[in-house]
Formats: sequence, C-alpha cells, structure tokens
Amino acid sequence: MSFADSLQKLNELDLNEIDFDNIGSWPLGVRIIVCALTLALILGLGYQFHLTSLQSRYDVAASKEQDLREQYRIKAFQAANLKSYREQMAEMENSFGALVKQLPSDTEVPGLLEDITFTGRGAGLQIEEIKLQAENVSHFYIELPISIAVQGTYHDLGNFVSGVASLSRIVTLHDFDIRPGRDGQLTMSILAKTYRYNDQGGL
Repeated sequence: MSFADSLQKLNELDLNEIDFDNIGSWPLGVRIIVCALTLALILGLGYQFHLTSLQSRYDVAASKEQDLREQYRIKAFQAANLKSYREQMAEMENSFGALVKQLPSDTEVPGLLEDITFTGRGAGLQIEEIKLQAENVSHFYIELPISIAVQGTYHDLGNFVSGVASLSRIVTLHDFDIRPGRDGQLTMSILAKTYRYNDQGGL
C-alpha cells in the first residue's frame, strides 16, 4: 500500500470506527500520526524540563559569580591598602601603650591620692574625706572608685574639678552632689574613678 493510499484511507476514516483497545488494528497513517505526536510531546516536555534545570543552574552560577566578584573587590581593596592598615595598626598599638601607661599600677595609687589631695588644697578647698572603695574588675581593666568630700566656694569647687581632670593619670568624675555647708561654703561629694590595665583579663 502506497503512502497516497494511506492518506486516502485516513481521509475516509470515521473516528467512531477506531477501536482504542486494539491499537494494532488502526490504519497505518493514524498510527504514524499518533507516534509522531507522542514523540513530539515527549521531546517537548523533556526539552522544557531540561531548560528549566539549566536556567536554575545558571541563576545559581550567576549569583555565585556576583558574590565572588564582591569578595574579589573587597580583597583587592584590602590588598591595595595593606601598607596603610599596617601603619594604622602600629599607630593603634602605640596609642594603646600610651593609654596603658596612664593607668596607675597598685603602687601608684597612694601617689594618685596625694595628687588629688594636693589639687584640692591648691584650689582652696577643705578636704573632708578621700576614701578608696572596692575595686570593680572588668575584662580589660580594673576600676578603682574613690569617694571624695570637700568644702569650699563655688569657684574653688570648679577649680578642683578642672585640676583633677588635668592630672597625668586617667581619672573620671561621677555622681556630683553639691549642698550648702558651713559659713556660706558649699560641700561637694563626688565619686572619682581611676583605672589600671587588667593583665589577667585574657586568661
């Protein structure tokens, strides 16, 4: 049977006469068309799924490329500025060393108390109390509070606070309390805090 005869029979085919339970009895033309459509459907779906997988992989690769480009940009900047970073580190180490030197050691605390007393008397104040409090230990430093009570005029108190702030050692002032005192004077209670480096903090 020629291909032209198959097409002629296909045109004359009544779909109601096709037995869907017996594909082998179908005309040759119908079987060829069904096989071709099935093959096209399989190839189309497979191609679509393949493209979807490729697109996902491409998106992941593109995102990774962007991350790598950003990492490269950062590292290139750091490499270009490595010398500057090293200079800054050296400067920070020197600054840290200078700050540590301003922190009194245990043996220097009596001297610091003498400096505070001298500053108060130099400002014209009457020293009523200078008392050490319990130390507060932190990770990098140890804080030593000192309670101070003095009496004098308003300007004398100001000169004292300014003098303590100008000491060579680090001393911070907290919890100011100023009240009227005797003979028109003012009484000031203040908490001074000095610090020393905690060389055991990292252990």
